[in-house]
Amino acid sequence: MKITVLGSGDAFGSGGRFSTCLHLAGNDGTVMLVDCGATSLLALQRAGIDRNSVSAILFTHFHADHIGGLPFFMLDALFNSRRTAPLTIAGPKRVQDWVKAVMEAAFPGSSGNAYPFAITYLEITPDQPGTVAGNGVTAFPMVHDQRAGPCQGYRIARDGKIFAYSGDTTWTEDLVPLAAGADVLLVECYTWDIPLKNHLDWMTLSRRLPDLTAKRIVLTHMGPQMLANRDKATVACAEDGLVIDP
Repeated sequence: MKITVLGSGDAFGSGGRFSTCLHLAGNDGTVMLVDCGATSLLALQRAGIDRNSVSAILFTHFHADHIGGLPFFMLDALFNSRRTAPLTIAGPKRVQDWVKAVMEAAFPGSSGNAYPFAITYLEITPDQPGTVAGNGVTAFPMVHDQRAGPCQGYRIARDGKIFAYSGDTTWTEDLVPLAAGADVLLVECYTWDIPLKNHLDWMTLSRRLPDLTAKRIVLTHMGPQMLANRDKATVACAEDGLVIDP
């Protein structure tokens, strides 16, 4: 498994970063995206990634900085890349309804397009793990914004490795089992020392690092205050283009 952080930014592109988008490639070449934020099509093109190589997209929740790139990805598949391979779209409950709503908001009528490839929708919940593009996926409830949810983090198992990703969340005890023994934990950290009800801050996270037993921890989704203080963090901070090889 190889993880490329195509987008490590927050909703506002702080620091000139792309919206959240993770590229997971299995040893057999199978590719899955985790989240597809508003700028993801640009990030994919800038990285020189063949969009038709993506077998599945897995969403953590349905804010635009995590799903807003999907309408562009889908229309690109229809008109530019001329996709024919099947595509799986997975995520929390009602993922198909959310995708339709996002498509209609971006390009009215586009959810009814006749796509020349099969689209399969798959719900992954804490009670219902699943397999997405060959990846074993287990969901954990996160605390972010239920208006755009359910909001979930994932443990993703592939090639004998476990990658854990928080999605967006404030501190929740479910981060502990999410991280337990994972080869890598990618965890959001929006502010340095300002507690928020829907995002993590470094001071809170740093106090709980001993409880997060992942072998490696990397911060992402950093806002302006966290970016200004990231050199003080005692764990790694993601940048767009970071490659993580567990």
